[in-house]
Amino acid sequence: MKTTNGSGPGNLVDFPDMPRLPKGSLRGLAGAVAIGAVALLALTSYYQNEPYEKGVVLRFGRYVGTTDPGPNFKIPLIDRVIKVPVERQLKQEFGFRTAQASQRTSYVKEGYEGESLMLTGDLNIADVEWVVQFRIEDPYKYLFAVRDVPETIRDVAEAEMRGVVGDMGFNEVIKTRRHDIEEQVRERLQEILTSYDAGVDVKLVQLQDVHPPNPVKDSFEEVNRALQEMEQAINEALQERNRIIFKAEGQAKERIAQAEGFRVERVNRALGDAERFRLLLAEYRKAPEVTRQRLYLEAMQAVLPGMGRKLILDDGVEGLTPLLDLSNPHGAAALGAASQGGAQ
Repeated sequence: MKTTNGSGPGNLVDFPDMPRLPKGSLRGLAGAVAIGAVALLALTSYYQNEPYEKGVVLRFGRYVGTTDPGPNFKIPLIDRVIKVPVERQLKQEFGFRTAQASQRTSYVKEGYEGESLMLTGDLNIADVEWVVQFRIEDPYKYLFAVRDVPETIRDVAEAEMRGVVGDMGFNEVIKTRRHDIEEQVRERLQEILTSYDAGVDVKLVQLQDVHPPNPVKDSFEEVNRALQEMEQAINEALQERNRIIFKAEGQAKERIAQAEGFRVERVNRALGDAERFRLLLAEYRKAPEVTRQRLYLEAMQAVLPGMGRKLILDDGVEGLTPLLDLSNPHGAAALGAASQGGAQ
């Protein structure tokens, strides 16, 4: 191809001819481009939600619907899908962060002390670390009702935790009322988020670690040890006191029972003796001689077995004394018995 240069009428410049594609090649190229475009549209129109996700579909930025887990389709280049993990338990950490989650999870606390240092109701400072676990219930509200739901949860949870801790004493926060604190914060947090239409369900508020601030932690532990030793000494003293008191009470009850038994025995015996005497009196009045003789024989039957050797003599025996061995106590007792027998 020849053309004239503008510098002069006689100057000619040769340009190479442009290559020309055959008509069949142009058609093939157009077909390939069309197939590629269709494949690209098909690929960009297909998407899949995981089992724990739902997809929020936006068309030109406007919400048009929510898709369930599994394969789904959208309009290419027009629709946009935001996947929301509705079945996962999400977590917010306060006062610390998880640095590495594994079998031995590591945590980082430096830089987050401002979240955990709180003033209690008795004007002490407590270092309170806790976790908020929640689940997304309504993806639309979660994305569009509140600008930043996780940050809102952080702000509201921290405000409510400070309010609840500020109403309680230091020992209650550290030891005795941890469960009450968790429940109160969870209920208040859920109530506020519901009023915001945040679309989340607060599942758990859990205190991880509650302790005094590090600068006074050693002193606090020393005080706790002293209090524990004091309580131990008091408990041991109370135990010894109770042991002595219970023993004394048991002995007193035992003696009272013995005295009561002795009283009942003496009363019953006295009543029995009185009744026996009345019966004997009645019999004596009926037959005085017989009754007198019977009483004498009963008395001798009770007394004589306890004596030693016994000699029974006739009233008329005389000069018996030289025959008796008076140096023998049994002989002397026998002599006395014989004398009484003779007197009878």
